Amino acid sequence: MSPPRKPALRSALPSKGQEPLGRPGEFPKSQIPAPSRKPRKLRTTAPATATTPLPVKQAVNKAAESPPVAAANAVADVQAGALGAIAPTSIPLPPADAQALTPPDHEQAMRELIDRALHALTAKATLGLSPAALGLAFADWGMHMAASPGKQASLAAQALEMQGRWLRYAAELGTHALRADRTPCPDCVAPTPNDRRFSAAQWQQFPFNLLAQRFLLREQLVDATAHGVRGVSPHHEQVVAFMARQWMDMLSPSNFFWTNPEVLERTLSSGGANLAQGLRNWLDDAQRMLDKRPPAGVEQFRPGHELAATPGKVVLRNRLMELIQYSPTTPTVLAEPVLIVPAWIMKYYILDLSPHNSLVKFLVDQGHTVFMLSWKNPGADERDLGMDDYLHLGPFAALDAVTSILPGRKVHAAGYCLGGTLLSIAAAALARRGDERLASVSLFAAQTDFTEAGELTLFTDESQISFLEDLMWSQGYLDTTQMAGTFQMLRSSDLIWSRLMRDYLMGERAPMNDLMAWNADATRMPYRMHSEYLRKLYLRNALAEGHYAVDGRPVAVENVTAPWFVVGTETDHVAPWKSVYKIHLLADSEVTFVLTSGGHNAGIVSEPGHPRRHYRWALHPGGRPYIDPAHWVQIAQAEEGSWWPRWEQWLVAKGSAQQVAPPACGSVDYPPLAEAPGEYVLQR
Repeated sequence: MSPPRKPALRSALPSKGQEPLGRPGEFPKSQIPAPSRKPRKLRTTAPATATTPLPVKQAVNKAAESPPVAAANAVADVQAGALGAIAPTSIPLPPADAQALTPPDHEQAMRELIDRALHALTAKATLGLSPAALGLAFADWGMHMAASPGKQASLAAQALEMQGRWLRYAAELGTHALRADRTPCPDCVAPTPNDRRFSAAQWQQFPFNLLAQRFLLREQLVDATAHGVRGVSPHHEQVVAFMARQWMDMLSPSNFFWTNPEVLERTLSSGGANLAQGLRNWLDDAQRMLDKRPPAGVEQFRPGHELAATPGKVVLRNRLMELIQYSPTTPTVLAEPVLIVPAWIMKYYILDLSPHNSLVKFLVDQGHTVFMLSWKNPGADERDLGMDDYLHLGPFAALDAVTSILPGRKVHAAGYCLGGTLLSIAAAALARRGDERLASVSLFAAQTDFTEAGELTLFTDESQISFLEDLMWSQGYLDTTQMAGTFQMLRSSDLIWSRLMRDYLMGERAPMNDLMAWNADATRMPYRMHSEYLRKLYLRNALAEGHYAVDGRPVAVENVTAPWFVVGTETDHVAPWKSVYKIHLLADSEVTFVLTSGGHNAGIVSEPGHPRRHYRWALHPGGRPYIDPAHWVQIAQAEEGSWWPRWEQWLVAKGSAQQVAPPACGSVDYPPLAEAPGEYVLQR
């Protein structure tokens, strides 16, 4: 049993080993080298009649005359005076790093300021996409395509073959029409299994079947054009293919009034009422967007009422999170509590939705004592909080509180999405210092190796991250709309164009449900944290490669001796299951891996009794040879239904199985502060 630990401070003070962040834009004191002599005043040659505005000129001269900390604050003054159009408040400089310790002269400061301001303004117009990154990708593809006559000839031959198939299909349709034969003609090309744009019966009628088949053939040709050009880097090839798919999704005949038979039939049958209703839907959406209000129907799903309604108490609140302890519902409970770390890219209550599909309620009703982190929705004041702050004020502070409330007991820790990645880092840091308070670690759609992290890697090269950093620098965070746009692009056919067609052309509104309401309740991401997350994990893959540092020393997942329960989802676009599966390459202890039906959200919210749910699972003991994903699918045991009972049984098996009296919420050191769901979840 590990020695008792002191309870965590119930404030936002930095953890031990951390240094206060100081004012926005200030260099941490530990990074400021002691000057060997008094800073020498620099001469300026700019005449007094220069066109630079006087406040800017004074701030620039101040930067040239001051030591590093004052220089950084002086440039922040320049931002406040010269860039008032970008943000209503002053924009501090980003946190200092090793390459920025030397105070810049006035010209260097102004040049950097102009560059970052221009990038920030451009990024707001492009939703954070870097034109330079896209240009480099298309230049790489275009130059190699121009130097590949064989590839061009192959594409020309493929285009002619496709044209021939389409003409034969058209001729067969004509023959059937002349014979009054109503049996459908075999399609010359089939859509992908997940493409439902042309599944309605109206698309089998002439001439719309011809339009659909021609579009699908062109879609295949465009995809073949983007791929297979010798010499193009894999990353650039993926970017070109992704952007080409965006164009093709936009140009689909299902998106236009005159080429969509479903819309035309509805218009004729309703006398145009669908278009009138679609106009009203559009006006309502536009007004809500201007007023920054959530979509229609969200007001029926309120956290603390219809959603996030499992009873409990907030027992800890600090600068970044609230810790909720849920009230027991059984006469006895299992000794080991469950601590859940959700992602801060989303509100925690995706795991506590309606009572019938709440994972929290399911665990509580099975006799588990459950603790949940509820992250604060950060604003500009949190711009300088980084990954270390989320680690120390999040899992570490929560674990200290749980073990203080329930002393002498080990803890089952679970993390979802980005929260699972943070939990893996925390578990590795605890293992490095010999802290054995974790009984097990569970990850839900969470990655520890980012070499194959799906289509999000398209937005994580150096050019794109630098561009996004300048956007966040100008406002202090990544806004909810900017982040939502990225995720919608991953599935633009379903999440953008099909929805627009249904809402505005068909005049239909998809009924709001709890998961949709949760999805509309988005959060922001602090500038420093999101920059570190993208650079350390997506760009450098630091955790998997063994150079992710916590408190100045690298941590490694392989040091964790607790067993792992890891869940991937079959159609996940955010954390592809084969990427989640890479935990087998990092963990030395036992891994139970589950592959469940559904996507990143719906696959995790998979309550017992949910129709059409299935999963596979297999246990991999520590020290055994690695099994690749394709082989794993063949040998894993297939099950029907929800994976939740499998996980709950696993938790019982990995604990002591001891039944104890239900604990009270909180303790002397952690008295209850508020009723669940707390305050932070209500922040907009």
